[in-house]
Parts: sequence; C-alpha cells; structure tokens
Amino acid sequence: YSKKIFDALAPTNVPRIHFGTGTATLLELMKEAGGSVIGIDWRVPLDQASQRLGAIALQGNLDPAVMLTSPEIIEKHAREILTQMNGRRGHIFNLGHGILPNTPIENVERLVEVIHNWNM
Repeated sequence: YSKKIFDALAPTNVPRIHFGTGTATLLELMKEAGGSVIGIDWRVPLDQASQRLGAIALQGNLDPAVMLTSPEIIEKHAREILTQMNGRRGHIFNLGHGILPNTPIENVERLVEVIHNWNM
C-alpha cells in the first residue's frame, strides 16, 4: 500500500517521508516503496541505517524518552546523533517518534538550541 500511495504522490514533487516504528527489518522495503525521506525510529542507529540505505535522505532519530531527562543528557544524545551524521547530506534531525505528553517545553527549546548551534 505504501508504494501505491508514494507512486500516486510522486508527480506532485512534494517531499514524501516514509516513517514507521519498529521497522529495523523493513528499511530496504520502505526505500523500495518510495518516498523522498526514510524516517528512522530510535531503535536503529542512524549510521547503520545510512549504510544500509545509501543515497536517500534520513530523518530521526532521538529517543523521545530522552526528552524527559535533563538538558545535559538531551544535549549528549543530540550531539551523538549529529556526530554520527556529520558530513552526510540529507539528514533531518527529529525524534524517533512523537513528543511524549509530559515533555517539558524547556527541554524541547534546549534541543532546538543544540541543533541550531551545531557546527559540522
């Protein structure tokens, strides 16, 4: 079904993100199905996903639970992801799934600050 949807959307030239959770064994099939970007959940290291998928944009993949910790831990995990993807074109930093309901807004602000200040 995903392929059918992505094929129908292809003529629009709108970026299409293919995302699912728990899809570690399906990444290659997700790429085959189409889309401009593959969303990677927090269970798959981005550098491994990049090696497996080759030249396609990747989105992800901070564990949403990290956002419930301290600003220092959030920064540490964010920097690990940014370092893994340093120099790789086509990485969109994001959580590996949605923001959890009790996530403090201050933690979200800190994450955005860390990402914006990252120097490749």
